[in-house]
Amino acid sequence: MMSASITQASEYGMLRFTPQSGHHYHFVTGRLAETALRDVVSEMSQKYGFEFSVGVMPITVAALITPKWLVRHLAIPSNATHLVVPGYCDVGLEKLEESVRIPVLVGPKDCREIPVFFGHNAVHPDLSEHSIEIIAEINHVPRKSISEVVRIAEQMRDAGADRIDIGCDPTGRCHEIGDYISAVCDTGCKVSIDSFDPQEVSDAVSKGASLVLSVNSSNYEAAVDWGCEVVVIPDSVEDLGSLHRSVDHLANRGVAMRLDSILEPIGAGLMSSLARYAAVREQYPELPMMMGIGNVTELTDVDSAGVNFLLMAICQELGIESVLTTQVINWARSSVQECDIARRLVHHSVSQGIPPKRLSEDLIMLRDGRLLDYPQEMFSELAKTIKDHNYRLFAQNGQIHVVSSGVWLSDRDPFRLFERLLEDEHAANVDAGHAFYLGYEMAKAATALTLGKQYEQDCALKWGMLTEEEDLHRLKRTSRSRGTEST
Repeated sequence: MMSASITQASEYGMLRFTPQSGHHYHFVTGRLAETALRDVVSEMSQKYGFEFSVGVMPITVAALITPKWLVRHLAIPSNATHLVVPGYCDVGLEKLEESVRIPVLVGPKDCREIPVFFGHNAVHPDLSEHSIEIIAEINHVPRKSISEVVRIAEQMRDAGADRIDIGCDPTGRCHEIGDYISAVCDTGCKVSIDSFDPQEVSDAVSKGASLVLSVNSSNYEAAVDWGCEVVVIPDSVEDLGSLHRSVDHLANRGVAMRLDSILEPIGAGLMSSLARYAAVREQYPELPMMMGIGNVTELTDVDSAGVNFLLMAICQELGIESVLTTQVINWARSSVQECDIARRLVHHSVSQGIPPKRLSEDLIMLRDGRLLDYPQEMFSELAKTIKDHNYRLFAQNGQIHVVSSGVWLSDRDPFRLFERLLEDEHAANVDAGHAFYLGYEMAKAATALTLGKQYEQDCALKWGMLTEEEDLHRLKRTSRSRGTEST
């Protein structure tokens, strides 16, 4: 049988399924979600012209359904062409697929996301295109070993950098700069050199550097002999006249160039410097431009992702084709990857004339795009229905909930909650293993409540591009100890 299994649905960037007229989709759910599921699917069936049926399982909530359990309890109409199971059933589908002999679709965890799962008002953006080059600087290269510089360069390249900038030490000339350049070039990276020392630059260019940062009236005479592209900057931040004179001097000598009017930090004239970028772009529409964005990301006490995104958006709208970024300070440690994601989003947004919303979750790291809460009455019903003593954790509306057979406790404080659990006469299995597991999960739940994130037991909190998926610790541990699944 050909499987049509689809991974767990999510509002952003998910794999979606387009229903077809004439198909019959059989949805399975728990008792608590029956009405909501019927309402949502009924509306979708009218839109797409498919038939459907709902199988209400002898269980309160769909979160407790597993493929193995479904095999024993499922009854499918003979005319069903597809089986749609809740998103919690994304592990161990093989036996279920063999049993039902029709394609199995793993839908969303929450039935309210079915319209998105079915592609309703869904966005399928192509984020492969971008138009901004990322130049990633390695600061104070002469203070590092060649092997360390190569390692950092490869990490930056893998994070999305198009060119590695070798930052020199302004306190003295590095006589081995050519060795650093050669080593980084040997990795396949394009390389630029960041120095005002003409001899240092000459040595770097002879070993493969193809861009020089930076050139003004102090060194533009030497730039004629380097034979490569240079970044032209003003002699001082507010002196655009010096930028114009340098451009004229280099243009008359056939030197390739890109322009950088210097981005100032917040508190030192950020808005004025942005206005100068706009003025330079208007005056030189034919010349490429670069913006060094580290003065804002590195010198601002705020997580860098949002700052990087806004700066990339400004560059996209002004036609600034390259940015120079660093990732030295800890809050900007992933700037290269952030810029890579941001440049794709802003390219799509500007080229399509749409806001960069509902395109990707990758830069939504601190909070989640939206929260899906369970109905409050579910917890008491769940405590009455569950027959085993495994613990189910939920976090919503400022409270962490613990539910098991005959147990429903909630509290904001995980410590008070655990104390109450130990005192509850219906609680069982609170041994060292369960205590460690509950502590780990409650810590995640408390973090989710604090930041406004969606908590799902046994799943990693979503940190955008930084998310590291977790194994299903509870299911594995329970299976080993009892030889069965947890539900």
